Amino acid sequence: MLQDVISHIPKPKDPDLLVGFDTSDDGSVYKLSDDLAIVNTLDFFPPMVDDPYLFGKIAAANSLSDIYAMGGEVKTALNIVCFPEDEDPAILGEILRGGAEKVLEAGGTLCGGHSINDKEPKYGLSVTGTVHPGKIMYNNRCQVGDRIILTKPLGVGMITASYKSGLASEEGYLQAVRSMERLNKYAFEIARGFRIHSCTDVTGFGFLGHLNEMVCPDYSICVHSSNILYIKEAERLAGEFLTTGGGTKNRNYVQELVEFCGVSMPMEEILLDPQTSGGLLISVHPDDAEALLEALKDQDPACCVAGEVIPRAEKNIIVL
Repeated sequence: MLQDVISHIPKPKDPDLLVGFDTSDDGSVYKLSDDLAIVNTLDFFPPMVDDPYLFGKIAAANSLSDIYAMGGEVKTALNIVCFPEDEDPAILGEILRGGAEKVLEAGGTLCGGHSINDKEPKYGLSVTGTVHPGKIMYNNRCQVGDRIILTKPLGVGMITASYKSGLASEEGYLQAVRSMERLNKYAFEIARGFRIHSCTDVTGFGFLGHLNEMVCPDYSICVHSSNILYIKEAERLAGEFLTTGGGTKNRNYVQELVEFCGVSMPMEEILLDPQTSGGLLISVHPDDAEALLEALKDQDPACCVAGEVIPRAEKNIIVL
């Protein structure tokens, strides 16, 4: 539906706008000079965890991720806040503290922001980064033969939703929190030393929804589901049909674009599960894939080779 709405917005004709809203990329890129462009992105949402400090950290990490997905470096950030007037301001203080810590960890400068009264708290960031115009990471410039590397485990959507209802364990929840609050900065700083061709991050559209954005008419992507790493408890939750409304929407969106070949129902749900502050999907030259994976394992043991780019097939994505 959103794509239909956007299609009616007049498109800018500025030649210095290198990436705009008419694509499904993670941020916009505007060229300032031959060797400098700025990356802009914005994201905010309601709490997915009860602890306001953790919520601030996770929401900020999620917002900052788009800069890395575009190949950039974080420079500045502005807070975006919706908060009830009758709520304890100390809660807001903890949200902002968590967010500010993540901006500092990213090497950025928090410059201010804007707040409004709302019935439900919401928080995020508007982030500006920089990138060389020749080093932009578009999300659909994969090459046939490339391996697709995933840098965080899947399943955090089901786990955080079920934990609020007392249906997920403390261990599974803590694994999800550790994953969500980790900046994608570290994975991308390693990956940029290899021959990577495309990059995006996994958020609300789930693994398959964002992987689909990496596909173009020239190629398809084959996923090896046995390689996919996920938080173990997500498999139990999916098997008990403790999934999310967002996962159902993701299935409806990609069902005509994906071919499942002998994949279990729980694994399908894990691949469709909406993520908050999920990992990067990196398309890397096949000769660099194992070396990149080994380098990433020193930083995050949840990395895996999720699939490969293949010549164009009938469907955008084939899941084996």
